[in-house]
Amino acid sequence: MPIYEYQCEKCGKDFEKLIFSSKDESIACPDCGTKKVKRLLSTTRVVGGGLDNCAPSPSKGFS
Repeated sequence: MPIYEYQCEKCGKDFEKLIFSSKDESIACPDCGTKKVKRLLSTTRVVGGGLDNCAPSPSKGFS
């Protein structure tokens, strides 16, 4: 279940929302309550996954 970032088109508040389906129709601004919000393009973060074996550490350098 992804967490999406939104921005209110009325008051400008940025907020995050955990989404259980692909429908955005029930998303409302937590400050002013309007449903005029747009989904923002946000960065992704990978936690774990063993990516350390794919690239050398900057402290170890290349060998």
